Amino acid sequence: MSANLFQLPMDLPVPVDDGAAAHLEQVLLPCISLPSTDGTTVNLAAMEGQWVIYVYPMTGRPGLPLPDGWDAIPGARGCTPQSCGFRDHYKELKQLRSGVFGLSTQTSEYQREARDRLHLPFQLLSDSLLQLKHSLHLPTFTAAGMELFKRMTLIVQQGRIKKVFYPVFPPDRNADDVLAWLRTDSQPDVTGDAPLAVRP
Repeated sequence: MSANLFQLPMDLPVPVDDGAAAHLEQVLLPCISLPSTDGTTVNLAAMEGQWVIYVYPMTGRPGLPLPDGWDAIPGARGCTPQSCGFRDHYKELKQLRSGVFGLSTQTSEYQREARDRLHLPFQLLSDSLLQLKHSLHLPTFTAAGMELFKRMTLIVQQGRIKKVFYPVFPPDRNADDVLAWLRTDSQPDVTGDAPLAVRP
């Protein structure tokens, strides 16, 4: 029987801060181009303005079971509610001059199904080669033979990581936490009404 992807179990284990993201603040994004669900590529180092990049393990699909033991892995469950949170707060994020990307190790084809089914107004980036694991030392875990990113959210301003949310829990409140931080933090030195991404 497949799980209800929109509802989080009450007894999910809470992830602990293992220090695996402590090195990321103030780090510049690497010159890596990742495929996007709109068919373009995004050069992370060339991103202008302010962006929220939420890094997640994987979205489930209706009718398909999640990997065995998925709910018992701290921080694994909740990619669909997290994505829906950023969808529901997308207009507020745009008002704060912030763009949004989701990022995972799934292929763009796999991600496109989730984007369309969940009616996400933003794109998802595919790092199926785990380039960010090697360039930024992003933490990963293994489930069902797949190496997946641990859940974290990055606030990027002019290509530099300004803020890291790690661990992220509960995932369905991540967008609210990001908005709260953006509203209290001093606004970045960016121009224009919307963020820009340079796509080679």
